[in-house]
Amino acid sequence: MISVASILRKAGAPAFLSTDPSTVRYCTGVSLSEGVLLITHAGISLYTDSRYIEEACCRVQQAGVSVHSIEDLRRRMQRIHMCAMQADRVFVQDHARWMRTYKNTKFIQTNGLIEGLRRKKSTDELREVRGAQRCTLHVLRQAERALKPGVSERAIAGLLHAWAQERGAEGLAFDPIVAFGSHTSRPHHHPTQRKLRARDIVQIDVGVRWHGYCADKSRVYFIGEPTERQRHIYAAVHLAKRTATTAVRPGVTNHELDRIARVVLHRYGLEQYFTHSLGHGIGLDVHEGISLSQRAPEQQLLRGEVVTIEPGVYLPGRFGIRLEDEVVVGTAV
Repeated sequence: MISVASILRKAGAPAFLSTDPSTVRYCTGVSLSEGVLLITHAGISLYTDSRYIEEACCRVQQAGVSVHSIEDLRRRMQRIHMCAMQADRVFVQDHARWMRTYKNTKFIQTNGLIEGLRRKKSTDELREVRGAQRCTLHVLRQAERALKPGVSERAIAGLLHAWAQERGAEGLAFDPIVAFGSHTSRPHHHPTQRKLRARDIVQIDVGVRWHGYCADKSRVYFIGEPTERQRHIYAAVHLAKRTATTAVRPGVTNHELDRIARVVLHRYGLEQYFTHSLGHGIGLDVHEGISLSQRAPEQQLLRGEVVTIEPGVYLPGRFGIRLEDEVVVGTAV
């Protein structure tokens, strides 16, 4: 249940306005390409184009949400003299338009207000996260079966989209990473027409969107026997992931988890090849909330929060190995 009073108290204003799709969905349960969320002490209002009003009314999931035509927003805003907005989630042109259109309203910038609420997932949200995980695991099993010499990275990427939708997902949560051979040394490689060859190493990073909620998993496959160097690095990354996952609990900090994984890789002489954060929060957005990095502000993990654990080692021009799964803090998935 969304607490209107809590949001407005933290915002320091009698109203809160947002066009961010994830914020709209979190506060109303409605996914729209065009929608404006307005929160006041009178409740939560969703304004949208007349083409979407019937659909929005049918999809509202939060109690107390009213749906209105976007034409009514200007009249409503004339009575609001101070309004908070998400400074980090509003386009410059939208802000400029609001300033021109709602001349009687003073806009106050806020950061992370709704995002902070979204960190801790409800029971219903965790059910959708589990659905996203199950569907993603199915997609990965299909991908493993399709890894035959001659198939291209791009072909596998296209199939990932199809398998997700066939299984009932809305689609993929992000463009998948499919990398063969030396391409695996690039953490965010974009699939090419490169074809799979015998003795290649394969990296697949994929997640589906299930009823709005995202999954994010990474797997490594070997076409033939891995080399000793590949075995050594796979074992190191696997142990770093397992050790960090075991340490996940309410109250542990993002700095501590990142440090735990790096200590393991240091013992293997590989820490310098781990070039990104250990993980991130995940939910309606594939990257949201906390960052598991010592470079980010230090924060404690919350019970019910969902984070990814994804250590990786990348040898430039040779190969890379990253393993990733989501973890629910303080709750068995």
